[in-house]
Formats: sequence, structure tokens, C-alpha cells
Amino acid sequence: MGLVMKTIVRPKLYHLLKVAFAATLVLNAWANPAFAADPFRTKEPRNIGDKTEAAFKAIFQQGDYQIADRYLQQALSKEPNEPLAYAMKASLAYTNKDWATLDAYSKKTSETAQNLISKDPLRGNLYAAVGLFLEGAVILQREGTVKGAPEALSRLRQVYQHLDKAEAISANDPELNLLKGYMDLMLAVNLPFSNPQQAIEKLEKNAAPQYLADRGIALAYRDLKQFPQALDYANRALKVTTDNPELYYLKAQILREQAKKEQNSQLMQEAVNNFDKALTKKSQLPGDLARQIERERRKAAESLSSSAQ
Repeated sequence: MGLVMKTIVRPKLYHLLKVAFAATLVLNAWANPAFAADPFRTKEPRNIGDKTEAAFKAIFQQGDYQIADRYLQQALSKEPNEPLAYAMKASLAYTNKDWATLDAYSKKTSETAQNLISKDPLRGNLYAAVGLFLEGAVILQREGTVKGAPEALSRLRQVYQHLDKAEAISANDPELNLLKGYMDLMLAVNLPFSNPQQAIEKLEKNAAPQYLADRGIALAYRDLKQFPQALDYANRALKVTTDNPELYYLKAQILREQAKKEQNSQLMQEAVNNFDKALTKKSQLPGDLARQIERERRKAAESLSSSAQ
């Protein structure tokens, strides 16, 4: 359990929280209009609400957090029984380091999900897991990693209990497999003696939409330092979500690390170019994220200049 907690509290928490949870909520632009409110299923679709759907489209297709937040404000008043809206609001609060809002909407996610269980036990349990996961992040922020670790670990156990209940209902559900696949990947990449390939296969086989599964696999291969594979999956995701600056950022990170490993100045230049593509839309990203991209871009450019001397 100590190893699990180290994984949760290290800087990759941003990816585990935002990508593992929030990315599962993305809107698929190519979904059949009859199922426009459910980007995951073509059978037994769920209606997540127009405003919530619009927020997902803004943030995960376009990478526009500003527009997404405006849609979420409308969703909270017009679609009060949909846990996705509260969960997304909590996730955005995390990226903005707004801990009070994160706390409030984590609890609201859990409450709404519990109310949904009797009507839709699959999604109710799925978002009960999300709410508990977000609550764990609040605990770690409030109490610190040492003091908060036992309670956060208790939340993590409950997360997987709810995911197991959802899996017992429909093991091949695409929404479930996308969320659980991301979580399993992030743990497997960081824990010794784990097998990330099983999580990758879960994403490839049962998760949807496919471009979001590809994004998760790219992240996994990046962290495993298997850069050609990571680049391949990042490019697959980019073919579908060409307007999302976060995907250019991910591609830039992969190229930079591959360039460092191979001492390849051409790849480093490609990395700089992709950082620049991401920064063309920095106004629509959270401030901290935009500044992080700028820092990494500067380091890549400095490395390129050093190699040219």
C-alpha cells in the first residue's frame, strides 16, 4: 500500500486525476446523432444532458477550459441529477488549485452518484468511484501526504470496490473500461512487478471512444520510456482531435524525451514545434498548465541550442 500511495501523491497525480477521470468523459464528435449525449455506447445510451455534453466537447475536443467552465455553470443548474457535471467541476477546480471548490464538488459528485445507483447501478457505481477518488485528492491536499495517507488509501480501496460492482454489471462497458483502464495504467506504470500491458489491452479492446483510449496508451508508453510506441498512439489521437492543444503538448513531451535519449537534434526541433503549436492556444488553457508548457518549451529550445554549438 505504501507503494500505491507514493504513486498517488507524486506529481503524476495531475494526470491520474485529470486524465484518468476527466478524459473518460470526453465527447466523441463522430457519434451517431441519435446517441449524441453518450459518446461511449451505441447500445442502451445514457443522456448526460446538453450543457454537460457541450462542456465535454469544449474541453476534450478543443482543449478550451474557459468555454467548458461556462457550459458547466449552466449544466449545474439545468442538469442537477447528472454526476458528470459535478465531477467535471471538481476536476477543473483541481487544475486551478481551488481546493475549497474541489472539496465541495467532490462531495456533490459522490452524493449525486449515490442517488443514481438505484436507477442506473452501472453509472452510479462508476461515478461513486470518481467521487471517492476526488475526495482522496482533497484529503491529501488538506492533510499532507504522511498524515492523510491512511484515509486517502481507504478512499482508494472504496474506489475499486465501486468499480468492481460496476464491472459485475457490465464488464465490457466502454465508459467503465476507459476510466478503469486509465487508472490501472497509471498504477501499473509506477508500481514494480505490475503488468501495464494488461491495462493497455483493456483500453484497446473495450474502451471507447478510441481516440481517448489511444491518448491513454500514449501516456503509458511515454512513462514506460517506449517513445516510438508513445508517438504512434499520440498521432492516432491527434488525427481525431486536431484542435486540442494538450495533445500537441503530449506529443512534444514524447519527442523531447526521445530526442534526449537518441541525442537527435531533429527530433528536438520537432518537439519545440509541437510545444509552439500547443502555445498558440494557451489562452484557453488553465494558467498553470500554460506556464508549464512554456517552461518545458524553453528547456527544449535550450537543449537544441546547446547541441548546435
